[in-house]
Amino acid sequence: MTVNMTWADFYLTCFAVGFLLSAISFIGGGMRWHLHLPHFPHAGGHVPGGTAPVGHAPAAANSTAGAGPHTGHQASVSPFNFVTLTAFLAWFGGTGFLITRFSSIWFALGLMISLGAGLFGAGLVFLFLTRVLISHEENMDAADYEMVGVLGRISMPIRENGTGEIIYSQAGTRRTCGARSENGSAIEKGAEIVVTRYEKGIAYVRLWEEMNEELEAKS
Repeated sequence: MTVNMTWADFYLTCFAVGFLLSAISFIGGGMRWHLHLPHFPHAGGHVPGGTAPVGHAPAAANSTAGAGPHTGHQASVSPFNFVTLTAFLAWFGGTGFLITRFSSIWFALGLMISLGAGLFGAGLVFLFLTRVLISHEENMDAADYEMVGVLGRISMPIRENGTGEIIYSQAGTRRTCGARSENGSAIEKGAEIVVTRYEKGIAYVRLWEEMNEELEAKS
């Protein structure tokens, strides 16, 4: 039994395969490996209502290296991937089928138009991937997520040699973190502090006023 496939059949097959694989990719989460949770750039600063300057405090003399709770990484997506390939097939096949069925233009011209439509569709999907689904905030340096130097305010008082809680702002979002006094002294609620060390989820802090006085004395 011989099956004679016309160009219309070929285009329709490309469209069906491309459309079906695209649907499976989106619905089934086939492109999740491309996506990452966005990281928020560090905005430092204390919560609204304070008087300390916004941003990281000047580097503390007694600060020790300690990475923050997040680590930045760089993400990139090749334009030649499964999602853009299926989009190309769908647009190429759909355009070619319409041209062969409802137009009498020259075959080579129709093929060129179909190829152009396929590239256009793949380009749109690629832009959607890179501009919408993949956050550009991922391309941040790890230093942007350091807790050392963060300005904040005591939300739960720190007892002597005890643990309390600080509240601070990052990317316009209010956040909290367990905290201990760097020198073991008690710190009352509402006091403005600066993080000098961050270890195992605990921020070690000093009063901002003390830090500021020391920096001014050294300058």
